[in-house]
Amino acid sequence: MPQLVMGEGSKKKAIKLKILVFGPLAEKMGTKEIEVAVHEGCTASSLVERFELRDVLSSGLRIAIDGKIIDDQEIILEDGNEVALLPPVSGG
Repeated sequence: MPQLVMGEGSKKKAIKLKILVFGPLAEKMGTKEIEVAVHEGCTASSLVERFELRDVLSSGLRIAIDGKIIDDQEIILEDGNEVALLPPVSGG
């Protein structure tokens, strides 16, 4: 599974996250679940940037951390968080 690579000489600790991906976004990313290591202090926003999902975010992507949908993407993620990327739902 893909992992975020930590820079050499980094003084920050790494934390592990589980990312769950749904719908067409899972098809685009080729998986429904990703485990990643990121720097301590990583935000939901920086995770979106890392996976190049800013365009999806602007079209209605919602983010849930540990089962709770968040509105503030500057929330700092913690070790063991489960981050769900929820694409916009369409239908009639």
